[in-house]
Amino acid sequence: MLAKTFGSAVYGVDAHIITIEVNVSTGTKFFMVGLPDSAVKESEHRVESALKHNGYHMPRQKVIINLAPADIKKEGSAYDLPIAIGILAASGQMDVPTLDQYLIMGELALDGSLRPIKGALPIAIEGRNKGFKGIILPKENASEAAIVDRLEVFGVSSLQEAVNHLIGKTTIIPLEYDTRDMFQTHINEYEADFANVQGQENIKRSLEIAAAGGHNVIMIGPPGAGKTMLAKRLPSILPPLTLQESLETTKIHSVAGNLNSNSSLIATRPFRSPHHTISDVALVGGGGIPQPGEISLANNGVLFLDELPEFKRTVLEVMRQPLEERKVTISRAKISIEFPANFMLIASMNPCPCGYYNHPEKECVCAPGVVQKYLNKVSGPLLDRIDLHVEVTPVSFDQLTEDRKTESSDQIRERVIQARKIQSERFKNHPEIFNNAMMNSQMVKSICQINQAGKALLKTAMEKLGLSARAYDRILKVSRTIADLAGKEDIQIEHLAEAIQYRSLDRDGWAN
Repeated sequence: MLAKTFGSAVYGVDAHIITIEVNVSTGTKFFMVGLPDSAVKESEHRVESALKHNGYHMPRQKVIINLAPADIKKEGSAYDLPIAIGILAASGQMDVPTLDQYLIMGELALDGSLRPIKGALPIAIEGRNKGFKGIILPKENASEAAIVDRLEVFGVSSLQEAVNHLIGKTTIIPLEYDTRDMFQTHINEYEADFANVQGQENIKRSLEIAAAGGHNVIMIGPPGAGKTMLAKRLPSILPPLTLQESLETTKIHSVAGNLNSNSSLIATRPFRSPHHTISDVALVGGGGIPQPGEISLANNGVLFLDELPEFKRTVLEVMRQPLEERKVTISRAKISIEFPANFMLIASMNPCPCGYYNHPEKECVCAPGVVQKYLNKVSGPLLDRIDLHVEVTPVSFDQLTEDRKTESSDQIRERVIQARKIQSERFKNHPEIFNNAMMNSQMVKSICQINQAGKALLKTAMEKLGLSARAYDRILKVSRTIADLAGKEDIQIEHLAEAIQYRSLDRDGWAN
């Protein structure tokens, strides 16, 4: 007897429907075909144990299971539940005329209980798009799948519970969420706030500019100056996620298996801070069937690289293309997958190996030439993609102990949102451009025009400070953002002057 159930395979951030065909006929062997990996093949033993613990039996006949389309590799243990239900239907142990209306996924334990799976959100979206009535999956994944409308989501905790629902013995109420209400409830819930930061007003200002224009930032300063603390607070001043951005971010984290059982929709911007021992594959993504890396998990948020020179050179260089294109394409022999990678890069580093070069009080003990060698670990092409270079100095005791109230993240965010609104209007005819940092050279020439006094100042800065040619466009982009924050239509000379000071690592002789 032949039975069909339907599951799904996730490739990249999108899912594809997989048909699980089970045929029970005369014979004694068990066959599984359709390019299953080891985890899928091992489902035979998990399914047999789960069936026995729930009062069913594994057919002692010839069982053929085909995972179609057969030319796509299937991996993971999430096919256990549809395979088990397919075997029960094909062997006559259950009769479900509506089996083709459900998408079924779940990993079985030996006692028949269900364990959570990865990628429940893209699977649910694909199920709705393909016209399925409902989806049956582990209860821990029901919350993230329930944000998909026009699809009934049934969270079950065991094989028996799924079977009882399918045969009509019990009725499970589908889980429903008001996505917009839930999104508005949890938006901008950040633990860290700039109101708790004493001093460092110049660093706060530079991070406000970065948030307003989507600019990448590198902070350079001695240990203990507050670089990491400030970087962790950057997401709290970024504009709130839109519902579309939230769905895109949630899909990526769902595929990576990073959502916990009570999570449904990510409403705050992600902040990723990988250790400097990370590999290039872990950073950009990869694997047999490619999985998202840290730059994709930071999509619509912040990627923080602490102690930048300590990262391997190859790891840093693989970021160059994603920083420009806002996406990463991972190609394998039979598959090519694209992951979004629209993130803000925030990096921090010490000025030298000992950490005290240019320190106002402590003396650097590094040998001659060591400082420049340390800075050269960060390549020119990567530095070219970082708009703001910020020197961080230690906070004095008086600043740490003063009672003056500082600005909160909410107050700074309001200014950032107003600046982003100006940019949205400016780029309304360019849907691929969201902020000033994404402008190409041609757009910089037409949008970031400066008067004669500004040109004279910029020329003097280029000559006197030894700024590189690559700094020219970056200065204009940053000055355009500063003008937006000030609500000015034209770039004025004070905006240029402030932008010029954020190119410290481009200056000739900075480390001499």
